[in-house]
Parts: sequence; C-alpha cells; structure tokens
Amino acid sequence: MNTAINKDRAIVERLAFWGIPISIGVMGLKMLAWWVTGSVALLSDGMESFVNVTAAFIAYFVIRYAQRPADHDHQFGHHKAEYISAVVEGVLIVVAAILIIQEAWGALFSPAAMQAPWLGLAINAVAGVINAIWATILIRVGTSHRSPALAADGHHIMSDVVTSAGVFVGLILAVVTGYAILDPLLAILVAINILWQGYKVISHSLGGLMDKALEPDEEAAVRDAITAHSAGALGAHDLRSRRAGAAAFIDFHLVVPASMTVGEAHDICDRLEDAIKEAIPGATLAIHVEPEGERAHGQKVDVEGHTRLEGMGE
Repeated sequence: MNTAINKDRAIVERLAFWGIPISIGVMGLKMLAWWVTGSVALLSDGMESFVNVTAAFIAYFVIRYAQRPADHDHQFGHHKAEYISAVVEGVLIVVAAILIIQEAWGALFSPAAMQAPWLGLAINAVAGVINAIWATILIRVGTSHRSPALAADGHHIMSDVVTSAGVFVGLILAVVTGYAILDPLLAILVAINILWQGYKVISHSLGGLMDKALEPDEEAAVRDAITAHSAGALGAHDLRSRRAGAAAFIDFHLVVPASMTVGEAHDICDRLEDAIKEAIPGATLAIHVEPEGERAHGQKVDVEGHTRLEGMGE
C-alpha cells in the first residue's frame, strides 16, 4: 500500500510541475493573439491565463507540501494545504474577472476594429486546444488521486477553454458583421463566467476545510464493508467520517458480546480495517469497541483497534 501511495503522490506532483511551463506557454500564445489584434476580449482571455500561471505555481508548491508524511506537529498529515491552494486560486479568479470588467468597460464606449483578426483567432484557437487537453488530464488524475488542488486547477482551465470557445465564436461574428462593440461585450461576458467559476472553486474548497463527510457512495462502501466483515460482533453505530484531500478519516463504535476477550475483538477490528482500507484507500480508522449493554448501563468501555493505518504517520 505504501508503494501505491508513493506512486500516486509522484504522479500528482509531476503533473503539478508540468502545469507551470504549459500554463506559461498558453498565456504567451493568448497574449500574442491580443497583441496582433488589439481585441479586448482576447486580452481578457489572456488575463485569465495569467491567473492560470499563478495558480500553477501555487498548486505545485502546495501539493508538494500536502504530500509530506505526517509528523509530530501535523499528526494527521498535511492534506488540507491543498484546499488552501484551491481557495487562493478561486480568489485570484475573482480578481482577474474584476480587472477584465474594468478594462472592457472603457472599451464599451469607444469600440475599435481589430487588427489582423484571423491570425489572432488562429493563435488563440491553438492555445484553446492545448488547454482542453491539459484540463482533461488534470481533472481525471486529480479526481482519481484525490487531489483537490489538481482537480481545481483542471476545472479552472476547462472554464478557460469554454471561455476561449465563446470568445472565438463571438469575435468571428464581430469580424463578419462589423459590429466592433461585440468585442468589449464578449469581454464582460467572459468576466461574468470567470466570477461563477471562482465561486464554485472557493465553495468546494471551503467544504473540505470544514471537514466535509465522505461522499454518499464512499460512506455506503464503508457500511457494506462493516456489514460483510464484522462476523462475531453484534452491530456498529455512530459512523462518522471526514475527507481531507487524499486522506479519509473514519471512526465508529463496534458492539461485541460482553464475554468476548480483547484479543477476539481486536481480530474483528483487524478484519474491518483491512476491508475498509480496500474500499477507501488512504483511510485512517478509529474503532471504539464497546460491550453489549454498555449504553443501557451508562458505562463507557473504549478499546481501540488499530487507530492508524499504514502510510499515515506510522
């Protein structure tokens, strides 16, 4: 399991690193498209790519920090650092949108025809294709490897792709019809879309910082594992969970016969840990064993199984 976890970490970190040169290259293409056309809409698209570059740097260093193993000061790991990265990225997105609106508002009252529009659109289209491929990779890997920062970066870039496609179509209409005012109007629409994407990134990340529980399908998998591998116990209750990036923290109470020995209860906990760890990779468990009738008599018996799974600080 340690080997698999280390492999996942290496994949996430490698992708985060390559996001830096790719985002710089895409930004260069988009700013070149703006330079040859003078289009405010293409400038707004390029400014969003500037946010992508900044976010790529933040994501890389934060992901490296989040991948560090648990230590004395952070005994449950550093996973939540990725959520902080995603919140910062969301704030940057909102700032970019405000700057775009400010730039487009002035051009709205004095629209100008674009220079070399077809060359600029062709350059911007190349940048959009690169972004689409890269965003798809980031979203897929970030989701499968439980990396909020990587997935947030991918979703932001994918919103950039949608924005670029809208700008591309709109500017073609502006060139064909001769309505130069479509250029700043498109820039404002781009800014509104960016604001919406920033809101989604921030709200999702705050959920992780607030110890959001496992997704319903994950919790169902945990319950199924408990049901299938708790032979000898009488039941389980008070299941709780929280997700922190790639890590999941799960605890529940396991009811056993009052006559059962500590060793027998421990064996059941071992089985449950193995089954749940297989269903939820990277999980850390705390199983509280209590004898039958403990609730009725007001007693409290707390015998833990393995409170920490391998790869999580031990």
